[in-house]
Amino acid sequence: MVCALGAAVCFGTATVLQAVAARAAGAAEGGGGEAALLLRAVRQWRYVAGLGLDGLGFVLQIAALRSVPIYAVGAALASSLAVTAVVAARLLRVRLSGVEWGAVGVVCAGLAMLGVASGTEGDLGGPAALKWVMLGAAVGVLLLGLGGGRLSGRRRGLLLGLGAGLGFGVVEVAVRLIDSLAPLSLITHPATYALLVGGGAAFLCLTSALQRGSVTTATAAMVIGETVGPALVGVVWLGDRTREGLEWLAVSGFLVAVVGALGLARFGEAPPETG
Repeated sequence: MVCALGAAVCFGTATVLQAVAARAAGAAEGGGGEAALLLRAVRQWRYVAGLGLDGLGFVLQIAALRSVPIYAVGAALASSLAVTAVVAARLLRVRLSGVEWGAVGVVCAGLAMLGVASGTEGDLGGPAALKWVMLGAAVGVLLLGLGGGRLSGRRRGLLLGLGAGLGFGVVEVAVRLIDSLAPLSLITHPATYALLVGGGAAFLCLTSALQRGSVTTATAAMVIGETVGPALVGVVWLGDRTREGLEWLAVSGFLVAVVGALGLARFGEAPPETG
């Protein structure tokens, strides 16, 4: 659970650091399009630090998924929105409303409940077809990302945000399905490709959703996609359980953490500086 919370801190902080760097790069002199903007951004230490935190967060996420149930990791990762909100309030001087500060507290309370109730990860490998289902789902998300850009309005953010969440959910499940890190086993296991395709497709969907659409809508849909589905897979097929007699606390903590994260959905992309 410590690894899951560490991953959330890394991802949430990285979002703000990269936003600060991108904003500074946009204000700097120099023409060019998005590629030129990216080149100016990567020259700044904040952007590089953000990328480093993203990498560290991914490693911590994998470690967490190999140790605790998927439902606990998913809820913890959704809490990265609370980290982004708090860091943005500090670095970007963004004002959080009383409701948003309350949502941060709700997320923390939900995670505390999950920490008390969570058991160890399940020891079941799931049905033999599950790894192929995950690969198929990853390809489906990729196709959604490639074609979803043609949509417009609220449907675009909702569908692509949900696709991003499902892609990240595929990554969570795929990590659990990989039973050996031996090179030969990795290159022949369908879950390896589900992880790679699902992760890439998720970023594609999320980038497309945030490019022209509502950050709040896209992020809210992503939180639902990356928490509910994978949690059900973990409980139904992979044997994830809670500590004896604490099922009610785990379910309550999961719901509380996710609802709190939804209340902070506008921080799916760090907000503009308010002065």
